[in-house]
Amino acid sequence: MTDSDITRRRALALGGAAAGAVLGLGIASCTSSDRGSRASGQNDTSNAVPDAELCMLNPSTTEGPYYLEGALFRRDITEGKKGVALTVRLTVRNQRRACAPLKGAFVEIWQPDAWGYFSGYTALPPGGTVPPADADTSGASPGTYLRGFQRTGADGVAEFRTIFPGWYRSRAPHIYVKVHTGGRKAGHTYEAGRVNWTGQLFFDDRYTDAVYAKAPYTEHIGTGARLAQDRVYHGGGERDGLMHVTGNADRGFVATLTVGIDRTRENAGAEVDGESPARPSSAPPSAPSPGHR
Repeated sequence: MTDSDITRRRALALGGAAAGAVLGLGIASCTSSDRGSRASGQNDTSNAVPDAELCMLNPSTTEGPYYLEGALFRRDITEGKKGVALTVRLTVRNQRRACAPLKGAFVEIWQPDAWGYFSGYTALPPGGTVPPADADTSGASPGTYLRGFQRTGADGVAEFRTIFPGWYRSRAPHIYVKVHTGGRKAGHTYEAGRVNWTGQLFFDDRYTDAVYAKAPYTEHIGTGARLAQDRVYHGGGERDGLMHVTGNADRGFVATLTVGIDRTRENAGAEVDGESPARPSSAPPSAPSPGHR
């Protein structure tokens, strides 16, 4: 099993309402134009009210081999993991309501640490030459770090505090995301409901280059893919999950994306393009310790 084996159907890469209707996809990019500045960190209009006629259904992607159920409700998902600070800000809009902000959607993200390890799967090497996972001194739980849920507010926004993701197995750096509706918060996690979209969030190579020149990313020796080489990202800009990024590698980044869901559609992202999940190597998530919320 390797995440680099993903070969998403070109039909999906085209997006569009017709593809969504046939394939049961549930995400739309709510945008007023194909802004070329999304990767440059200029002209941040990701939270502007979009033209409803330009809400376009986008493809769901695979959830990848490292998904775990039971992620915790929290804004800060780092658990002390070291890396370049990153704020992920996703705005969810209701595609069936003229792309109005959607309150109460549940947004879930998960990602690798700076060395390329995923919590719950720390026995699986990320490729290249890298310190063993247990050499990490952050104190993060091996089963829960860099995973979390947030619920959107009245403005449709869910925000996470994390770190810029490391690379693994010749993939360009990315963050996985699911948007859920119809469920409920149960203790420290989420239950019931449906998954309306599964996607991956990407970064322009200029940010990757700046981040990977810094420790602890430099301790993972090898070559990850450039964005143009990634098997999941097909060059569609924000339609393919390319984040609008501001900031720098010294002070940290803010990455934003606006998406619009159709709450009647469901796509969990499992087994997309024949990719099977990996076997977890550590215990499932449990309630967070103080300071990890």
